[in-house]
Amino acid sequence: MYKNGNPRLLLSILWVFIILNFFARDIHELGRPGMLEQMMSGTIDGVVVTEMLMLIGGIMIEILILMTVLALLLPHGINRWANIRVGLLTMVMTVAMNLKPDLDNVFFTGIQLIALIAIVGIAWRWRAPQRTDIITS
Repeated sequence: MYKNGNPRLLLSILWVFIILNFFARDIHELGRPGMLEQMMSGTIDGVVVTEMLMLIGGIMIEILILMTVLALLLPHGINRWANIRVGLLTMVMTVAMNLKPDLDNVFFTGIQLIALIAIVGIAWRWRAPQRTDIITS
């Protein structure tokens, strides 16, 4: 899949793709009848939107944003495991947020899960580069 490419760049691009899908889904929800009224009331689909819930959501999206940079900068071993762990955590959170999904949420969730599976798979198969700069005598 990335044999001739740069896995760091591919992972970073996939994290951007996932973030854009989260934002697209959220913006798309604004067109759902009654959503704006629910948002103004502070209760969405029966869930009271608290400061803690907003903080957890903010932390979650910030971790994904951070992964776009960390995928490019972290050393190989830490990078590999960070992508695997955050990818799996994001899968769980994505499914947990959609326990009563409508058709458009199923669509966006499916796309996100495919990208997250790709991230975990790429990171899992990513091996450390071979050292070719060893001087032999």
